[in-house]
Amino acid sequence: MTHGPLKQRILVLALLVAGAAQAELLRDPQWQGWLDAGKTQELERAAQARLAIQPDDAQAAVALAMSALDGAEAQRLEAAQKPVQSCVERQPTLAICHYALGSLQGAQAITGGMMKAISLSGRIKENFSRAVELDPLLYEARSALVEFYLLAPGVAGGSMAKARELAQAAQVRQPEHAKLLRARIAAQDSNWAEVQRELTSVRAGSDQSLQIELRDTWFQLGVQLFGDKQFLKARGVFEQIQRDYPTHANGAYGMGRVLTETGQIDEAIKVLERARTLEGADRLPVDHRLAIALLAKGEKAQAKVALERFVGNKRANPRNLEDARKRLAELG
Repeated sequence: MTHGPLKQRILVLALLVAGAAQAELLRDPQWQGWLDAGKTQELERAAQARLAIQPDDAQAAVALAMSALDGAEAQRLEAAQKPVQSCVERQPTLAICHYALGSLQGAQAITGGMMKAISLSGRIKENFSRAVELDPLLYEARSALVEFYLLAPGVAGGSMAKARELAQAAQVRQPEHAKLLRARIAAQDSNWAEVQRELTSVRAGSDQSLQIELRDTWFQLGVQLFGDKQFLKARGVFEQIQRDYPTHANGAYGMGRVLTETGQIDEAIKVLERARTLEGADRLPVDHRLAIALLAKGEKAQAKVALERFVGNKRANPRNLEDARKRLAELG
């Protein structure tokens, strides 16, 4: 099967792992609230405390896994895997445990390079498939499995046909979610008109998780268009995200990337400075991109401050970190 650039697909999957809504995974409202708000340090502490008392608590194991996905640090991913693996073995019919294990393995595949991804592909597919089989309404698992089929090469289990089957199977009971899945599949074919048609037709209503998923899927579209150097179309998508989700950093960050790439440096700096103040900014390399824009203008002192902030961000993407540290070294 054919795919877009692997690096671009990995970026999209990484965004999914880091930012996707996690609806009804955790029964404790406080824990779910922390997860939705990105307060994963609080969630991790609470999960670890409960596991110390109840090592076989499935909710705590899943919570620990979800918190470890934020930042995808190798040590935290490894630490979270043991209780989730135990959950799968002790409660093999619990879908969320299979989903959590597949998610951890997916994050390890992303951060571990091509050979690691290949070695884990079978287990990732198996866990996501089992989660969907056990709970067809667990959209996170269905979404992750669709993304796996779109990302993986054919020899590792990738299949456009299977992705389409999964999306179609969601139509009867989760029609709005099915639109999001079809949009991702259309994006794989670079059918941007179809992607926008599907996303525009989604009616999220009061479903917060669906609202977040819709926002993030629009962002993925913008990222893919940007990666394909379709800057005008990407700009239109990021402008729409800013209108529809004015308190979230996704749209402003994406717009800042477009403005920087097209040489509109002053505007890029303004937009990225605003993005820093918005929800979700710490999950995006805003300061890294702000520093690049500042350097393009010759503002070395301000760029150094932005780079130092970014290097101090525990959620910073390792690929961005490498470049940021190199630029800091050059600034002295």
